Amino acid sequence: MNETISAAAVPPGRASRRRWLALAVVGAAMFLDTLDASIVTVVLPAIQTDLDGGYAMAQWTLAGYTLAFGLLLITGGRLGDVFGRKRVFMAGVAGFTVASVVCGLSVNGEMLVAGRFAQGLMAALMVPQTMAVVVTLFRKEEWANAFTLVGVGLIVGSVSGPLLGGVLTELDLLGLGWRAIFLINVPLGLLTLLLAVFFVPESRSEEPLRVDVLGVVLLAAAAVGVLYPLVQGREEGWPVWMFAVLAAGLVLLVVFAGQQRSRHRRDGSALIPPPLFRPRSFRVGLTVTLLFYTGISSFFLVLTYHLQFGLGWSVWRTALATSAWPLAIIAATQVSWRVKSVAGRTWVGVGSLVLAAGVLCAIVSVRVSGAGLALWQVSLAGVVMGLGMGLCSPVLTAVVLGDVPPKDSGVGSGVVNAFMQLGSAVGIAVVGLVFFGLVGGDGDVGLDGGRDGSGGGAVVGDALAATLWYNVAAFLLTALLSRLLPGSAGPADGAEGADGKPVAGEGVAAEPVAR
Repeated sequence: MNETISAAAVPPGRASRRRWLALAVVGAAMFLDTLDASIVTVVLPAIQTDLDGGYAMAQWTLAGYTLAFGLLLITGGRLGDVFGRKRVFMAGVAGFTVASVVCGLSVNGEMLVAGRFAQGLMAALMVPQTMAVVVTLFRKEEWANAFTLVGVGLIVGSVSGPLLGGVLTELDLLGLGWRAIFLINVPLGLLTLLLAVFFVPESRSEEPLRVDVLGVVLLAAAAVGVLYPLVQGREEGWPVWMFAVLAAGLVLLVVFAGQQRSRHRRDGSALIPPPLFRPRSFRVGLTVTLLFYTGISSFFLVLTYHLQFGLGWSVWRTALATSAWPLAIIAATQVSWRVKSVAGRTWVGVGSLVLAAGVLCAIVSVRVSGAGLALWQVSLAGVVMGLGMGLCSPVLTAVVLGDVPPKDSGVGSGVVNAFMQLGSAVGIAVVGLVFFGLVGGDGDVGLDGGRDGSGGGAVVGDALAATLWYNVAAFLLTALLSRLLPGSAGPADGAEGADGKPVAGEGVAAEPVAR
């Protein structure tokens, strides 16, 4: 039950059932992460109203999770390599479960935001260990099937998240209301922990990289320094010290870059190895990735607020309208996975243009229909955007890594995944700043049609239509910059590189397309 195995492929004679049970256990943790990443947005207006929080609280509830997850993602993989993947995995699941209790029992916005940050940190410990389980328990020829099954769990989490959030909130089970979306993680987390004890074997890397603690601290301080003014500045009235914090965050980014170069020269264990940036395509690719993901989560944040605060839609109706998005992603992914090795950057460009068209569809619908906006119109925009996401997202990482040497593809994949999370956090901050600034007020909103129940739906609709031009511009610029990416994709996630190891290494699992 507690045996330690090497990171090499398991010999063919290993018990098959035990391997697949172990995969199911770590896959359940991946499901929990994806579920919590997608379940909150549709319920966020109800949470804000119940906790009497402001718009900044709502932004931190989303951005805090993705920011914490992205900052610790690479380090989470390294911790598993050093201290044992089973041990780190179980610590992550246990911490995630406790953090879910904190969120579910929150009495104010500060407690909820703290719980969400903790959830993101714990997810960054448990999620990266999935890659290691596949590599250590399955033979190379079985990796594709194993990763496919994990991907199915991620898709289920993405699809079920908004719908489950709507159902649990509307049913008001035991009078819990929105709190049930967090407390449901408790039995799931405890069951995952119990099964991990019996079915997930221990393993660690034979030559682990040292953990770059200073690098993580510097990057975290820089990220918070940049995001805090963007989220809190409007509600605080933009005092002078806010601009000082923003400037300090930018300075810390420069300090972080210098520390990474020094760390790499000393022992090669930098959080983000500088040699990755030698190919121009990787530098451009990270910019594309960051820009692209600023337009995803931010779109659904402001759309949800318009539907519920502007038009008075219920949580369930909102969830039903936005459920078309992940379903369309699944459909388009069936195409992109088959053709991603051919003209990969073309699919990134095409997908981004389709996403821009989907956002334009939403803008036109809001402008033309006003208070009469129908569910099918929201679903149509979601379908178009989902098709674009499905064409682009599955190939983006592989294309960005197209010119990266195979021996560096593992850590490169981890860096790209981290930038996806940081892009989501930045998008929520920037788009939220514009949208909530146009809506006005301090967030004292009602769910009965407009801010404060005063019938301000037209104000919210105008703010939405104006704000979404940022998302259009982000996707159009992504399409333009995609021409600077390599013409063909690198190795597929989970494929074997020149060193005989999977390219999504450092324990960082491939990013789910519907996150």
